[in-house]
Amino acid sequence: MFIPTDYADRVYAGVLGKIIGVYLGRPFEGWTYERIMRELGEITYYVQDKLNFPMIVGDDDLLGTFTFLRALPDHGNCRDLTPEQIGRTWLNYIVEKRSIIWWSGRGNSTEHTAYLNLKNGIPAPQSGSMAQNGRVVAEQIGAQIYIDGWAMVAPGDPELAADLARRAASVSHDGEAIYGAQVVAAIEAQAFIEPDINKLIDTATALIPKESLIYRLITDIRDWHSQEEDWRKTREKIAAKYGYDKYGGNCHMIPNHALVIHALLHGDDDFQKSLMIVNTCGWDTDCNSGNVGCILGIKNGLVGLTSGPDWRGPVADRIFLPTADGGRSITDALTEAYHIVNIGRSLAGLDVVEPKNGARFHFNLPGAVQGFLPEDSIDVKGTTRLENVPGHSQSGQHSLAIHYSGIATGRASRTATATFIPSEENVTWFEDLGYRFLCSPSLYSGQKIEARVTGDRSNNRAVNCNLYIRKYGDRDQKVIMRGPQFELEPGTDQVLIWQVPDTDGAPVVEVGLEITSAQRSDGTLYLDYLTWDGVPHVTFHRQNPSSLMWKRAWVNTCDNELTDFNLEDYRLAQNHGRGLLIQGTRDWEDYLVSATLTPHACSGAGICVRVQGQNRYYALLLSDNNTIRLVKVLDVETILAEESFNWQFGSSYNLALQIQENHLTASVDGQVIFDEEDTNQPLTNGALALICEKGRVGYDNVTVQPAS
Repeated sequence: MFIPTDYADRVYAGVLGKIIGVYLGRPFEGWTYERIMRELGEITYYVQDKLNFPMIVGDDDLLGTFTFLRALPDHGNCRDLTPEQIGRTWLNYIVEKRSIIWWSGRGNSTEHTAYLNLKNGIPAPQSGSMAQNGRVVAEQIGAQIYIDGWAMVAPGDPELAADLARRAASVSHDGEAIYGAQVVAAIEAQAFIEPDINKLIDTATALIPKESLIYRLITDIRDWHSQEEDWRKTREKIAAKYGYDKYGGNCHMIPNHALVIHALLHGDDDFQKSLMIVNTCGWDTDCNSGNVGCILGIKNGLVGLTSGPDWRGPVADRIFLPTADGGRSITDALTEAYHIVNIGRSLAGLDVVEPKNGARFHFNLPGAVQGFLPEDSIDVKGTTRLENVPGHSQSGQHSLAIHYSGIATGRASRTATATFIPSEENVTWFEDLGYRFLCSPSLYSGQKIEARVTGDRSNNRAVNCNLYIRKYGDRDQKVIMRGPQFELEPGTDQVLIWQVPDTDGAPVVEVGLEITSAQRSDGTLYLDYLTWDGVPHVTFHRQNPSSLMWKRAWVNTCDNELTDFNLEDYRLAQNHGRGLLIQGTRDWEDYLVSATLTPHACSGAGICVRVQGQNRYYALLLSDNNTIRLVKVLDVETILAEESFNWQFGSSYNLALQIQENHLTASVDGQVIFDEEDTNQPLTNGALALICEKGRVGYDNVTVQPAS
């Protein structure tokens, strides 16, 4: 597989096109063309303000796109990845009735139907087949809306993209839905090397059966387009022959696929016009707009996003991806683009790329701000403007310019990016959409933050700068904590290093850079990168009862919500099977977790390390038949060691589990029980979790710290 020299740029543009399209179409999803024209007119830009709708929301189009693709790295980026393995990825990351898909019941939601099949032991591709679910359910739109990532890992290889699309789509869909997904994937893969829309469509349609309805639909639309310049007239023909009234279900593939092809043909290769057409036509607007945006992003690159209005500014790269992997819930377009790039490079047999030595925030492609925004509180509002600029980097091509003006005593410049749920309003919007904002902080006490800044030579004087974080305090008020100050002279640079202080277990919500001066100062600082590493050193416990965010920092996969009875720090209740309460990130490697647990009428309880979702972790378990076990779960459970242990309801036990490289040491009440090595596909990183099996368990003094 050939990797283009501008691969990262084009993937980033594709990711941006996808999220812009989704955010553009989301507020009026499901509206008809007639209603859109009546209430909004042609959709030439974001309408969030008109409809009182937030810009950055959780949306199944984005959640599925960037989550299901993780099947590839989770299974070694193997080119022969199977539908069954992708189905297992669904079960690992989807938290039932709380994340990713539309939870509206078997036979009503295609994805919910497929999920229930997978959960009940029906593997993919049978889980999504017409034989299992019926034709109407199998041919809804979901196969198409989740497919973009599978194309972007196969640049210039439409055959591979179409084959990956078939495998991924078959987890939940069948028939014409598969063909529609293959067409979109093939167009996107070929768009890395072919600029002509008609040639892209030729390439894609050659990969699906000529007798398929999708093939016939595309042929009709191309004929209509060749005879009619007015996109509205073609839309009328689509509605008459392929409209919603012709197909069953809630959101069928055929009408919406027609609008994607329609917008590509009538859009004159223009990002704004193409998105205007596909959104104004109505139906599943965020899905269709996301596909069109991604195609044109890949095809025309970053410059194609700048030919019209400012699409990128309001978005600021931000994406929310709540899954069982809560440490990646707060993410951004550049980060997700490089995940895709490195999957694609791995499939091509190439090494991964890590700009600026793997820094989290490196701003290394044009326009990237990675969620950084100027603070808009009354005491600093108006002092700061951000801009991605070339240069001012030791090892990269771009930096984040922080332009400050009018700072003086009492007037600072503060710029930050989110590391956790930004506000309670975000939670409310997720719940209104039928989800939970499943999220863990990405930054913790004990970790070391590092950033490099440079002062512009033209700055009028030296300024002071420091790193800072904000944590959620009492009543979920954001409390600032500052690192040491450094004086920065014009034309000089400084590496700022700060170990995050003890937050008393409260979640860190943002990290940023503060600029201050005793005299009026105007100028520019360049943020080359900002990153952190190391293992946290923190004890989690209940916070003020008036606060909620400390609870939301845990990803709860148990049947019941995390309860609060003032009896223990955490009370877990599970109706059947095993539930996890997860916190942390994939960045954690070697560390020790300890907790005091009290089992109550349960079949098992314990602690986990290197958690990578619901079905990938190591665990120390008080288990049935009075045993204690050290287990590894990698889709299926393997017992690494087992001993008799007479544990009892109502008694408390301090469990500790340390992981160092592939060596696990487990103890109870200070006595080592197991000392084992895992040499067969060991898990190399991940979060911590608490376990409850069929019953109730209380946990206190949950601590994570570096391995000793």
